[in-house]
Amino acid sequence: KVLAENDQLRKEADDLGPRVELDYWKKKLSKFYDLMEQLKSPDVKAVLGVLTAAKSKLLKKWRALDIRITDAANEAKDNVKYLYSLEKYYDPLYSSDPVSMLDAIPGLINAIKMIQSISQYYNTSEKISSLFVKV
Repeated sequence: KVLAENDQLRKEADDLGPRVELDYWKKKLSKFYDLMEQLKSPDVKAVLGVLTAAKSKLLKKWRALDIRITDAANEAKDNVKYLYSLEKYYDPLYSSDPVSMLDAIPGLINAIKMIQSISQYYNTSEKISSLFVKV
């Protein structure tokens, strides 16, 4: 269910700010870390041991799901890290008057450019465009 939700397109209002993007990825990170902790539980390990001993065909499907969960958790972790780096640049957008905001814009644009060039997951045109819309 969590993976199915992860694969769905996001629908958001156009007037949301960049904090919403960080909050979204923080919630995703929390969900996937909780899921990964559950997968490390003794009960799950016992079931996997039985499936391994029985040479079950379900193990292949299980491994594929485990890889998808790990990848989604890594994506959320990476995105949260980079979006946190923007916080000091977009905070003035929330707390300043329009004239004072101008000083924050060049730094924000450069930070987004850095994310686009360095991030393994957040460097897609869809994600960067969505972030610019929020800004």
